[in-house]
Amino acid sequence: MMERLFFGAVATVLIFSALMAVGTRNLVRAVLWLGLTLATTSMFYIMLHAPFLATLQLILYTGGVLSLMLFGVMLTRRSTEQHGVEVHNESNGQRRALPIVAVAVGLIVTAVGRTDLSTATPAAVSPETREIGQRILGTHLLAFEVLSVLLLAAMVGAIVIARRKDASLEGKDDPRDRAAALPGSRLSSERET
Repeated sequence: MMERLFFGAVATVLIFSALMAVGTRNLVRAVLWLGLTLATTSMFYIMLHAPFLATLQLILYTGGVLSLMLFGVMLTRRSTEQHGVEVHNESNGQRRALPIVAVAVGLIVTAVGRTDLSTATPAAVSPETREIGQRILGTHLLAFEVLSVLLLAAMVGAIVIARRKDASLEGKDDPRDRAAALPGSRLSSERET
């Protein structure tokens, strides 16, 4: 009974933080909510008696990817406004996404409902970290290297975008002038009116 309550609490925190990561307009807060989501995911590995995978989840995703995303947000977006770095998305795509979400939730509920868990036997968990390392750096080496190149390309892209924005802001000494020159800022729309 306690295990189910703990699972429910962790799942609730995970779903709430994931919704907040997607729903917030402030990019820095969105990345921090994503960090809570990734850290909460490691709790599921602990519940599955896989502490090594939980540690990898915390180190690689919560530590590495989260710091890379914060670096990218801080480098590409200058926060000179009072409200911080915000996403200015005026589209109303939420209504169009609701049927897709409903179908996905329906498929998941149907799959879980049709699964007979009473005959399921727990998988044998190998505590050998050496075997996991050999699979990552042996069998799955290509995927591992492609992921590292992808992260490097994302960093280089963030730097290129930041350089272009810095070049367009040169010569503006007043922070309000710099903020007004940023695309989508409230100060630029106030000065136009």
